[in-house]
Amino acid sequence: MEQELNLVEKGRIEKLKKLKEKGINPFDNNFIKRENINEIIGEYNSKDREFFEKNTAGVKTAGRILIIRNFGKASFFRLRDGEGEIQCYIQKGTVKDGDFELFTEFIDAGDIVSVEGHLFRTKTNELTIKVERTRILTKSILPLPEKWHGLKDIEARFRKRYIDLIANSGAREIFKKRAQTINFIRSFLNSNEFLEVETPIMQTNPGGATARPFKTHHNALNLELYMRIAPELYLKRLVVGGFDRVYEIGRNFRNEGISVKHNPEFTMLEFYMAYATHEYLMNFVEGMLSELAKHICGNLQIDYAAEKLDFTPPFKRIKLKDSLFEIAGFKPEELDSALKIYDILTAKNVSNISKNDSYGELLTLLFDETVEPKLINPTFVTDYPVESSPLARRNDEDPSIADRFELFIAGREIGNAFSELNDPFDQEERFKSQVDAKIKEGLPVEMDDDYIEALKQGLPPTAGCGIGIDRIVMLLTNSYSIRDVILFPLLKPVNK
Repeated sequence: MEQELNLVEKGRIEKLKKLKEKGINPFDNNFIKRENINEIIGEYNSKDREFFEKNTAGVKTAGRILIIRNFGKASFFRLRDGEGEIQCYIQKGTVKDGDFELFTEFIDAGDIVSVEGHLFRTKTNELTIKVERTRILTKSILPLPEKWHGLKDIEARFRKRYIDLIANSGAREIFKKRAQTINFIRSFLNSNEFLEVETPIMQTNPGGATARPFKTHHNALNLELYMRIAPELYLKRLVVGGFDRVYEIGRNFRNEGISVKHNPEFTMLEFYMAYATHEYLMNFVEGMLSELAKHICGNLQIDYAAEKLDFTPPFKRIKLKDSLFEIAGFKPEELDSALKIYDILTAKNVSNISKNDSYGELLTLLFDETVEPKLINPTFVTDYPVESSPLARRNDEDPSIADRFELFIAGREIGNAFSELNDPFDQEERFKSQVDAKIKEGLPVEMDDDYIEALKQGLPPTAGCGIGIDRIVMLLTNSYSIRDVILFPLLKPVNK
């Protein structure tokens, strides 16, 4: 196969040389497209054959040739640009002098060409451009994969995304919907008086979440820096500074495993609202995501894998501990001590647990193992233990739980939110506990004294939320793997 590919490549390079010998630039840059293909289709697709017999519908466009069907003195080919695709017909004697020979001798599938001509309908009634003039704009040296029908090797699709986008219309649609999703969220937040901001990606102290960071070094300052694992602490500093509603859509980086749900570099939305509670935020998130689903999919009921997801509000709400009884089927007496939960997790072969872990930490792990995969339709889980919520405000009536919720859809965590802890002394104590825990795990961490100082200036009552953009896009495009919705996911290098 490699030898065959080399022969094709050599043949195309030979054509390239001959084009240059004829004074034809195979990498031309002197063409302005008059119409996009979708514009042509939008204006003329409703016209019948009789219309084109009576009217000259002239067009001037360009794109990549996907396939060529030669019939001696005539050829059909399909032309695609960034938005649309149309059939073209070229015939000896009806094009500018030399253009037909140029086409038949030097142009291959994959080449980018310009076409000028007029529209007609074929015997099968397909809208087609009858070419009167054509030019080669870019000579493609490598052939399209598998006769352009689609790149089926999943690994190759991710490694060579540019080929995937050429060959697979479904891939292009995914990333169009991704852009539409981000644009909708941005518009929704802007219309609710949020201010979009940018916070540091390189940080001296990787805070705001519990994760292993990527480390780098600033030579001029001789300073160790970390790629951010979350923008949370900086965004809350802005709320202290007087921006009551802020958000950021940006990349986070976590030096952890790769799976269908995880990529080390991923996109998060985080937003913070002063003078709001986590209950208010639940309603806000519910409204935003239901409108998003309708905007992207045209319906509140969408297909995902073998499930039908229903984004019709109100979403289900359940307390974490109640979910262990109602959904996982545990009895209250089975979960009345840390040791009993530890034994259950051990029996399930859950790693990285210790008998020294707190009741709240173990309870949350048990929820992750037994309940989370069963939460298919959008579900808010509330009343998380304080031990697993180091930045969340304690509940006034029950200080053992936090004013926090997580949103789950299709068995995956989609969002995390809480009423923010604004007591600097409580936060300082929790930071100390967090530092001790991270040190035991070998994670780089130190007290964020500046954030504590910011809290001492006064953080108003605030609620904040983080939502994984990649996972939302997975749901809205019915994509199984996070790599399907990231243009260039991180992959293990190929051994050469």
